Amino acid sequence: MARLVVVQQQQHKHPSFSLLPSSLSDFNGTRLQTQLQFKKKVWQPKGALHVTASSAKKILIMGGTRFIGMFLSRLLVKEGHQVTLFTRGKAPITQQLPGESDKDYTDFSSKILHLKGDRKDFDFVKSSLSAEGFDVVYDINGREAVEVAPILEALPKLEQYIYCSSAGVYLKSDLLPHFETDAVDPKSRHKGKLETESLLESSGVNWTSIRPVYIYGPLNYNPVEEWFFHRLKAGRPIPVPNSGIQITQLGHVKDLARAFIDVLGNEKASKQVFNISGEKYVTFNGLARACAKAGRFPEPEIIHYNPKEFDFGKKKAFPFRDQHFFASTEKAKSVLGWKPEFDLVEGLADSYNLDFGRGTFRKAADFSTDDIILGKSLVLQS
Repeated sequence: MARLVVVQQQQHKHPSFSLLPSSLSDFNGTRLQTQLQFKKKVWQPKGALHVTASSAKKILIMGGTRFIGMFLSRLLVKEGHQVTLFTRGKAPITQQLPGESDKDYTDFSSKILHLKGDRKDFDFVKSSLSAEGFDVVYDINGREAVEVAPILEALPKLEQYIYCSSAGVYLKSDLLPHFETDAVDPKSRHKGKLETESLLESSGVNWTSIRPVYIYGPLNYNPVEEWFFHRLKAGRPIPVPNSGIQITQLGHVKDLARAFIDVLGNEKASKQVFNISGEKYVTFNGLARACAKAGRFPEPEIIHYNPKEFDFGKKKAFPFRDQHFFASTEKAKSVLGWKPEFDLVEGLADSYNLDFGRGTFRKAADFSTDDIILGKSLVLQS
């Protein structure tokens, strides 16, 4: 039988970061009056929990030690739920968020439970989950339907299965924004998530699926805003494919975490799909400028190039798909009453000041594709 263990706190100090005397850590149950504060490089985090769940639940998060799960698990613990993370145990089960007080972190880490295992070991998943029993499952890292079936089998009395899908399941279209009722692409690289949604729909379980567009924010493991910040810090031009007026959309991780909270136990979210992202859309050129503004860098030099003229091998020269890609969040607003708290520049500033601006990032700068692009651009200009 699997054994749940209470995670011992692991202190991760940030000596270069200090909170304002009046500041509160993320998700502390009180709305924070936020503004950009640059004095002594101190940043006051934005974001507060406003939702009160009807009753405490025994909740399992599949994953939960990275990015989305780190913010979601804190919200759930604040609500008084018993939260268990199912992971392989290769990463620390808890770590202190930038801007989080020692007291809040100690309180959080003392309440988190951990179930160690591989979700692809289906026999273990079925035996361990059925032995423990859970009211709600948040599946943050599920990619294939075959990984979800054993969980449903192990928990026949499950109250709700909340799934993190992707707006990448939509079929490419000339008609935008994408709505939840739009055609989907069974051949997309996110087809596993689409198949999972189909499994949930046919299983009879009470389910909710969240489809984020591009996610950004502190501790982002995907090089979204980080890609721009590296180039801005180095004082380099920013290579943008084609005209740069392609329109895309970003949503802050804390707003996404609140959406996950809003669907918990919500009858209006039963067997529903919701797009979640930022309030406004932005062009590639506009995103480069927004990142510069957020990090207080000079206006960036933007170099446009035709991707078809280059062979970058397996390297990715730009972090976004080279097309218009954005989705409507009106359903989440009208049905759930959800609304993003961050506008784009403010959200990027939150990410920069709590992460990259403190010298932390997930991937080191790699300007090799930039140099190829800029080398050709210089030849054409000479």
